[in-house]
Amino acid sequence: MEKKTRKIVAGGLEIGGGAPVSVQTMCNTDTRDAEKTAEQIKAAAAAGCDIVRVAVPDMEAAKTISEIKKRINVPLVADIHFDYRLALEALAGGVDKIRINPGNIGSEDRVRAVARACEERRVPIRIGVNSGSVEKAILAKFGGPTPEALVESALGHARILENVGFGDVCISVKSSDVPTTVRAYRLLSASCDYPLHLGVTEAGTEYLGAINSAVGIGTLLMEGIGDTIRVSLTADPLREVPAGLAILRAAGRRKGGVKFVSCPTCGRTQIDLISLANEVQKRLEGITKDITVAVMGCVVNGPGEAREADYGIAGGKGEGLIFKKGEIIKKAPFETLADELIELIERD
Repeated sequence: MEKKTRKIVAGGLEIGGGAPVSVQTMCNTDTRDAEKTAEQIKAAAAAGCDIVRVAVPDMEAAKTISEIKKRINVPLVADIHFDYRLALEALAGGVDKIRINPGNIGSEDRVRAVARACEERRVPIRIGVNSGSVEKAILAKFGGPTPEALVESALGHARILENVGFGDVCISVKSSDVPTTVRAYRLLSASCDYPLHLGVTEAGTEYLGAINSAVGIGTLLMEGIGDTIRVSLTADPLREVPAGLAILRAAGRRKGGVKFVSCPTCGRTQIDLISLANEVQKRLEGITKDITVAVMGCVVNGPGEAREADYGIAGGKGEGLIFKKGEIIKKAPFETLADELIELIERD
């Protein structure tokens, strides 16, 4: 059962309150280069990203937010650390959400100034606590960045905003250790009704990062926890988007789009199934239809699984059968199977 959280809105995108789980990524461009940053954001949006974050390390970057906003059509998040003036400038530029930790931007007057500016513009704040950003006193209390330490830090930051009357808040408590991440979010979910941004921080390269994120984020999603996600990869940010969408679909939290099914190879396989499956999957990335596509390699399970899919291939010796809605459409040689399948899908 999904945990019901309060709803916030970032640039028209609803987060929490029963809204669909959204997918985020973060640009790796220099934010001061508005054109390049906007191009990356537009590419992420085209890949299915719902909301994009950019780093705001200095005032020049903050002043560029308005130029970026003119060029994009998805909500924009400004990542701010330490200097509250950067938050105020980004807000003046039309940013849709702020990522900030109120405890590290100074006095209550500064926190109040940011909260007031956010309230005037109806811009929510994400409190983002990582295992490397927990306050020294809390680390000493718990003996390290434990789940309890992460949650105490996050809720402490939230109280700072609550004390100045601001509650339009989303929280994340990320660790690079997957079990710590899962336990922290479980504890946080039980302790508040703020919408939660899920992620495993510093998850790794594309392969390892996707696995760590799938285990951490997927576990929580299956338990009904989480309102928005980011798959953090040491890779092109555009690779984070399909990984996030795949995790949502696997966890049953995102409907629509292509579901791709392929079997493992075995001694019965008589076609180059690996290259065929990879080619078909890559060519399906640009298709948004709500369909299931199966690429199967042999006569044991192949025909049955292919019949169950909307479209499918069942391989034989150097050739394959192409199925649509359980019916055989044609037989084709291996060399043209991918072309025949994709053409059939695009034509329908």
